[in-house]
Amino acid sequence: MTHLPLTMSPAKAVLIVAFVAVNFALCVTSLPAEIERGWRRAVHVLEDDTGAVIVQTAPGKVVTHRGGSITLPCRYHHEPETTDPSRIRIKWTKVTDALQFVDVFVALGRQQRVFGSYRDRVSLEQAGPGDASLVIHNITLADYGRYECEVTNDMEDDTGFVNLDLEGVVFPYYPRMGRYKLNYQQAEDACKQQDAILASHSQLHKAWLEGLDWCNAGWLEDGSVQYPISHPRDECGRKDMPAGVRNYGYRHKEDERYDAFCFTSNLNGKVYFLKRFKKVNYAEAVKACVRDGALVARVGQLYAAWKLQLLDRCEAGWLEDASIRYPIVNPRARCGGQFPGVRHLGFPDKKFRLYGVYCFRKKEEEEEKKKEKKEKKTGGVIPAATHPPEISAAGRKIVKGDGDNSSPPNTTRVL
Repeated sequence: MTHLPLTMSPAKAVLIVAFVAVNFALCVTSLPAEIERGWRRAVHVLEDDTGAVIVQTAPGKVVTHRGGSITLPCRYHHEPETTDPSRIRIKWTKVTDALQFVDVFVALGRQQRVFGSYRDRVSLEQAGPGDASLVIHNITLADYGRYECEVTNDMEDDTGFVNLDLEGVVFPYYPRMGRYKLNYQQAEDACKQQDAILASHSQLHKAWLEGLDWCNAGWLEDGSVQYPISHPRDECGRKDMPAGVRNYGYRHKEDERYDAFCFTSNLNGKVYFLKRFKKVNYAEAVKACVRDGALVARVGQLYAAWKLQLLDRCEAGWLEDASIRYPIVNPRARCGGQFPGVRHLGFPDKKFRLYGVYCFRKKEEEEEKKKEKKEKKTGGVIPAATHPPEISAAGRKIVKGDGDNSSPPNTTRVL
């Protein structure tokens, strides 16, 4: 480990930014009664001959899921320690793959400003002196990525980076009109319509490590075109080549056409197969979900339910894009083949009454539905709470008056 001494001017403070100190807790909260773990960073603080403090950080990332909360850790140390805190500026930005910066948050003393879609969702943790950590609530798919923490005092400044990762699932997608029909913008829109975003290379690579094998190239969020091959064969990825993620490089975003690789994360709701006595066409499927207080599930929602909620159903059903799919967690005979996954039966004529339907109900609506079912079972009456009887000094049961003829209401009788 190499440490570079810092030279200091008595008139200026040296700012050194670090991501998470020892014992600095990563705080991850999610849906009620759920706690997700994030990775901690190792930070080494050493002192050189000049007395200047050197701070170094180990590479790493923090992990959460859509709908959760996360702390992006950032700490700084300044010399001299008497520096006026009101003159220290803390700025957080998000770094895109095009090396562009999107403003997230800035603070100068007690003055703070939050930008764009981060409004009402971010704040400083303020765990103590030198803490510039940023807390993000209600994480969205778009929050995934690399963030920069910049701390400035007068003319001195330093920066550090932290990667925000999301738990989720990558899935290949092509529309009803067929394969290799999407330019970059259309691929991006297609993923959004299916409750997802274009996947990153790291997300696709992780999916490949977990066994994703797909023989059609698709757009990624950085504008490259790739596809994952776990089992190379003559017609796909070349049999004489090792398994891996094949990369076509960066392609022309407007003129070239491919499929898409999408990424989605945790669901704020439930996907379920609607039980019916008969099969339905697409229009009937839409109406059936609406009557049940839900909507037809999107492809990304079905994948998230399969991967994160372990939805397993051996019945094919309509989805929002008019495709027919079904999720298999535990493959068995005559159901799903040899491997787990979401089976795709294509895009049949919408008039065919050959399938069921998968619906999606938001969390709040799901809780309301459960409440209605409970009230129906009890006839709309909430059972009264029961309490153990009171016992008198003589060992007799004490009963509250029930308004009968022998005692006035609300009087106490000893039996």
